Amino acid sequence: MSFFNLIQKKGSKPIPPAPDSIRKEIVYGASKIKRTSSPNFPQPKPRPLRPIPGSRKVTKVRTSVSVSKNSQRRKPSTQTRLVSDSDSQESDDAAEVPSKRTKLTHDTRTLRRRELRCKIAFSEDDDGVFPMVHAADIASLAKLPKYRLAFPENAECHAVALQYPSASQQEKFELVEPVQSDDFKPLDDIKEILEVVVNHYMPATDASTFKDDSHGLLRRLKRARDKRDGALYTSLIHEWNGVVTRLRCDGVISEILDGLGPLDLRLIERILTQTYARTVSPRVSTLRQYENGTDNVYGELLPKFVSEIFRITGLGPEHVFVDLGSGVGNVVLQAALEIGCESWGCEIMENACVLANLQEQEFKARCRLWGIASGDINLQRGDFLENTTIHRALQKADVVLVNNQAFTPTLNDRLTSHFLDLKEGCQVVSLKSFVPTGHKITSRNLNSAYNVLEVAEKRYYSACVSWTDAPGSYFISRKNSSGLQRFMEQDRGR
Repeated sequence: MSFFNLIQKKGSKPIPPAPDSIRKEIVYGASKIKRTSSPNFPQPKPRPLRPIPGSRKVTKVRTSVSVSKNSQRRKPSTQTRLVSDSDSQESDDAAEVPSKRTKLTHDTRTLRRRELRCKIAFSEDDDGVFPMVHAADIASLAKLPKYRLAFPENAECHAVALQYPSASQQEKFELVEPVQSDDFKPLDDIKEILEVVVNHYMPATDASTFKDDSHGLLRRLKRARDKRDGALYTSLIHEWNGVVTRLRCDGVISEILDGLGPLDLRLIERILTQTYARTVSPRVSTLRQYENGTDNVYGELLPKFVSEIFRITGLGPEHVFVDLGSGVGNVVLQAALEIGCESWGCEIMENACVLANLQEQEFKARCRLWGIASGDINLQRGDFLENTTIHRALQKADVVLVNNQAFTPTLNDRLTSHFLDLKEGCQVVSLKSFVPTGHKITSRNLNSAYNVLEVAEKRYYSACVSWTDAPGSYFISRKNSSGLQRFMEQDRGR
C-alpha cells in the first residue's frame, strides 16, 4: 500500500475546512482572476526559449539545455517597496531591488542540467554501509501474529538480501506476508523495486530480457511466488543481484544516470513510499489525532498533485522551495528528490515533527540506495509565523506552498502580511485564496499585502489530496508590485 493510501483508510473522516468559504473570482482593479483548467494534467506544448540580448546562445544537448545565468534574469527595474515589519532592519539585502524572474515552462525546467547521480553511492570507500531501516525491521516473523511465511513449504527460504543499483549495502527482506491487507507487503515492495530498476536503470537490451513474457526474470519471479516455491524465488533474487552488480561495475548504471532526464513519477513515488512505509506507517495513528476548528489539522497533498504544482510553477534545481505547515515532510522531500532544489519545511505539530525527522534520515538512506543526489533539506519545528529561520528562507523563496485548507481565517490573514517580504516573482500555492473577492487598490490600503498578489485559480482532480477523492480548486498567487506602483504613480499625478 502506498503512503498516500495509508493516510486515508476506509471509514476515516475527511478533514473539515475552516468556517469560511472560497469564492470563485478575485478582482484587482480592472483585471479579474485567471481561471485555468488542465484535465488529467496534460503536458503543454514546448515553447522555444527566446534569448535575452547580451546572453549566451542556448545550446541543445541530448538530455539538457545549458542556459547562461544572464538568460535567466532580466535587468532589474525600480520597484516601490511596501512597508513591512522587516523595513526596520537595515541590511544590504534589504537595499537590493528585486528583479523579475524569467517565467519557466515545464520543458525548460525539466531539461535543465542537474547533478542527478550521487557520487558517494557508487563509491566503495566506506563499504556502502550506513544506517537505514531494512524491510525486515518492519515486517518479519518476530512480529507475529501480524505476519506469516510467504513460502510455508520452504521454511528455510525465509529471507533474502536485495541489491539496489548503487554500490550501497543490500536491503534485508524477510519473505513474509501480512495477515491484514493494509500492512506492509515485502514481496510487493521487491516486485516494485525490480520493475523500477529495469525500466529506469538498465539499457534497453537488458531491460527487454528481464521483461520477456516467457523467460524474463520478472516473469519467472512471479511464477515462483504464485507456486509458493521459496527455493526458486530466493535463487532468482541471487541471479538479480549478480546482474545488477555487473551492470554497476561495468559503469553502465552510472552512465544511464548521468544521461537521465527528469525523474519519472513512478521512481519518485517508490522512494517516497519506501521512506514513508519504514518510518511513518508504523506510527500513522498519531496523525489522525486533531482538533476541529483549529489550525493543527493534518492532511497531505499527494505526489501526482505535487508534481503538477512543480511543473506549473516552473520550479527548478536552482530555486528555493518552502512548505509552510509541512506535516511529516512529504512535499519537502519530494521537491528535493524530484527537482533537486533547496527545500524547506516548517511544522508546529509535535507528533508530525518527530515523524518528519525520521523520514528525513531514512530518505537520505533511500536516495543513496537508489544512487540519486537530492537537494538540500531543511526541516524546522515551530510556528512559521515566529520562526526567524523560515522567515529568512521565505525572503529568498521562489515557490511557497501553504496547505491552508483547514487554516482559520485569522491565521490566513496573519500569514498574508508575511508575503510583503517575498521577492518579486515568488509564487504562493494555496488551497484557499489569500486575496478577498473584489479587492481593489485604494489610497487607504496601500500597505496591504493583497495589492502585490496576482492570483490564478486552478483545478485539481481526484486522487490529489489525502482527505477526499473529490476534485477542488487551488490558487497560485504571484508577487507582482507593478500594479501597486502604477497606482501610486497615478495617485501622485493627480
